[in-house]
Amino acid sequence: MRKRALVVGLGIAGMSAAIGLRRAGWTPVIVERAPERRTGGYFIALFPEGRRAAVDLGVVDHLHTRTPEWKPDGSTWALTRRGRRKPAPRFLDQPDGPAAVLRGDIESALWRSVAGDGVEVRFATTPVAITEGAAGVEVLLESADTGARYRENFDLVVGADGMRSSVRRIAFGPHEDYLTKWNAMICAFQLKEQVPSFEASDSVVDARSKRAVWVFGFADHAPTTLLTYRTKDIQEQFTGSRVQRLRSVFSGMDSPVVRHVLDSLEQTDDFLFDSVHQVRMPKWSARRVVLVGDAAWCMNLYSGMGATSSLRGGAALGAALREHPHDLTAALDAWEAGLRPFITKHQRAARLKQQMFVPSSRRAEVLRSAALDLLRKVHDRRITADTTAPRAPVSSGTTR
Repeated sequence: MRKRALVVGLGIAGMSAAIGLRRAGWTPVIVERAPERRTGGYFIALFPEGRRAAVDLGVVDHLHTRTPEWKPDGSTWALTRRGRRKPAPRFLDQPDGPAAVLRGDIESALWRSVAGDGVEVRFATTPVAITEGAAGVEVLLESADTGARYRENFDLVVGADGMRSSVRRIAFGPHEDYLTKWNAMICAFQLKEQVPSFEASDSVVDARSKRAVWVFGFADHAPTTLLTYRTKDIQEQFTGSRVQRLRSVFSGMDSPVVRHVLDSLEQTDDFLFDSVHQVRMPKWSARRVVLVGDAAWCMNLYSGMGATSSLRGGAALGAALREHPHDLTAALDAWEAGLRPFITKHQRAARLKQQMFVPSSRRAEVLRSAALDLLRKVHDRRITADTTAPRAPVSSGTTR
């Protein structure tokens, strides 16, 4: 008899885990609190580890990437305090060469596999209670449509339901035990059109002390944007109108990019507005309950590794279950031991990356600008050298 797993959450982590489970011979059932599958989403940099995980999950052929072509005269622009634009290094110009995608691009590729394999998906459904027994785990589920509650038995519960995970709260304890404070906020959404006077695929950054606006350009899609700022009073940020809150925070930054982004925000209802945290846990599993993705380790948006780690986590979970088909504890221990060094490394790096996204002071702003100027010159010099270097003569293949 095939083992059954309840996967809570239909995001990148949840679908990756479901595909991994399916490939390991399990029968996954996905429940999702939303009434339907979400599409679209903001800019994501997909790193090589994420692409390899997509290969392992069998979805890479359906994954659409949107990386703009590099241009010698610049495709990413930083705005100075005087409003002057200057070339800046692209977010994608990192040594390991991530690809630009929308969150929805990854989810669409995963959904194609989930739907194609006939995985059962129940929308508007959430777990209310989780009770472990000797031979399985009983979950009390609730339908948001009818309010009906029913109990169902599984061999494993996978919590992939985000930073404020219901599964983590039920099985491991309150959010406050695991969410670290970063004293920062983000707002991300899709723009309908590019900032005026910039090319369609350009990226634009206006970063000041404690607040910044980013516009991420794509090769074949309208840009997405990120507003982020630092604050010591997180609770206060959730009071009143989100739009008016952001207009107040970014008042005084009278640049074309800020004006365009704030005006665009007033014309959309589909945006993410939230506080920034990381999830730190001593262990990601307890008997027959395991957490993946943001529910387990949320490296946050500054790390740039959220989607990559979610893909890798789901693929690695499936691989561990295949290697230990008759010992769930051994499988989960091996999965965590293999994955945790990668997660820890990028969680630590996120603090430094935060300074690149939103400098903490005027001094940090100046240092950030100087560092990025140097990085751009080094990167552009290397690219130019690669494109102008003489090619080695082609061998005829004969030998003496």
